[in-house]
Amino acid sequence: MPLLNVTLVPAPDQVVVRVRGDADLSTASLIADALSQSAGLGTRQVVVDVAGTHFWDCSGLHALREFTAELAAEGRSCRIVGAPARTRRLISAAGLENRLELDGPLTRPAPVRADDAPNWAWAPAPRAGSGHPVPLRPRRVAPQPALRRG
Repeated sequence: MPLLNVTLVPAPDQVVVRVRGDADLSTASLIADALSQSAGLGTRQVVVDVAGTHFWDCSGLHALREFTAELAAEGRSCRIVGAPARTRRLISAAGLENRLELDGPLTRPAPVRADDAPNWAWAPAPRAGSGHPVPLRPRRVAPQPALRRG
């Protein structure tokens, strides 16, 4: 049973598609079907409310991108609202910032401070005078001795 609930809320000028749960490979066809049904209602705009989603993968975003492109070809639009930060980061990482219309600007996550970085990670540090981050050398952690069983 997919962990996704999709609801259509029609209105005179737009239809809202509420997506709640996990949007992944197993539920991408449900998303595509709901979007297709919303387009069939003939409104000039479709609003996709993703505030209730817990997880997205690229297959879910692919369905949104394809749908948005199809509506645009017909002179209609699709707007995505309520996208949490993790969804916005995925959209940015997938390079879809210019292909999906979001309800606000994509915000970049704050850079990791050197003090907060895990020992194995590269942490940004300001370059003297430039204000641009540069990678530090990774810190090394001493290997832990193996535990022996008696």
